[in-house]
Amino acid sequence: MKILVINCGSSSLKYQLIDMSHEEVVAKGLVERIGIEGSMLTQKVEGREKYIIQKPMNNHQDAIKTVLDALVDESNGVIASLSDISAVGHRVVHGGEKYAESVLIDDTVMQALDECVKLAPLHNPPNITGIKACRNLMPEVPMVAVFDTAFHQTMPTEAFVYALPYEYYEKHGIRRYGFHGTSHKYVSSVAANMLGQDIKDLKIITCHLGNGASLTAIKNGKSIDTSMGFTPLEGLVMGTRCGDVDPAVVTFMVKQLGLSAAEVDNVMNKESGILGVSGVSSDFRDVEGAAASGDKRAQLALNIFYYRVRKYIGSYAAAMGGVDCIVFTAGLGENSPETREAVCEGLEFLGIKVDKAKNKVRGKSELISTSDSTVKVLVIPTDEEMMIARDTLSLI
Repeated sequence: MKILVINCGSSSLKYQLIDMSHEEVVAKGLVERIGIEGSMLTQKVEGREKYIIQKPMNNHQDAIKTVLDALVDESNGVIASLSDISAVGHRVVHGGEKYAESVLIDDTVMQALDECVKLAPLHNPPNITGIKACRNLMPEVPMVAVFDTAFHQTMPTEAFVYALPYEYYEKHGIRRYGFHGTSHKYVSSVAANMLGQDIKDLKIITCHLGNGASLTAIKNGKSIDTSMGFTPLEGLVMGTRCGDVDPAVVTFMVKQLGLSAAEVDNVMNKESGILGVSGVSSDFRDVEGAAASGDKRAQLALNIFYYRVRKYIGSYAAAMGGVDCIVFTAGLGENSPETREAVCEGLEFLGIKVDKAKNKVRGKSELISTSDSTVKVLVIPTDEEMMIARDTLSLI
């Protein structure tokens, strides 16, 4: 059984075709510059040269039609016909409070996704556009929506309600939702398997550290708290996002600096974080290089990031009444030994000890804690597409 996983952005589309009999990626690709001059598809198949299609793609329906054509191409494709695709799993950023798990898509679901646009105005519209395009092109193929927010719908009320007038939550849905849920769910399940334990017996803190970053406290297999909130801006310092900040800073920027609400939003989302403090880049590799060369602001940016992650780990250990396992994942978490070591430094009181030799690993699953560390520390590459495919398979 082959499942196509689709992840639509505003002008791009990532996809994977996965054979679920062996959980093997048959093909994966990227469509870039949808609706922009220079539209291009790049498809990768293990053991073959890249297959590139350059043609105008005015909208997501054009892009998905090009993806389907690439998959069945006589010379470069991987399936004989579209009937080989059993289902399509769609990444959807926001499911609001309505969806605590993945769901088969029907007209009622589509209406609910439209209602969530106000909560994710940048992300949900392209997700919805991609689903509509697939339904038009493959009307008989079952479609599944897998939500970034769904995994966090198990948070207790005291963890997700803001201390604002309660009617703001009741009438407008202003609350903490959390994101990266598919990644946190995937790596926590892999961690339990690596440790040979039932996830229902574990207290796990998953650290999804990349240009966007979040931590989640997972107790007995369920998310009980996560660092991102109403939007992905809350929580950790990130590549260009400021993370936690006194809300009064917003009104100060409006009144004293003369910025509009839109300008403040842009500063906090696109000009802050590691980029804003370092003045170097939003790419951690560039900032690490600058810090190694003696750039004090670059080192300060890294120190702020490490401190914020470490502080969240401590708070989540308190929230769960202990911790059995720390998981590092995503681009930085998987590939930066320096980050993992710096984050864990000073957490020995929790029973966290990192083996420096084991910690040199990059991009593969590994236990990196010492033999006498009472808390296990793991590196696990995330695979959101596989999690989407698994959820899709379970529903069809």
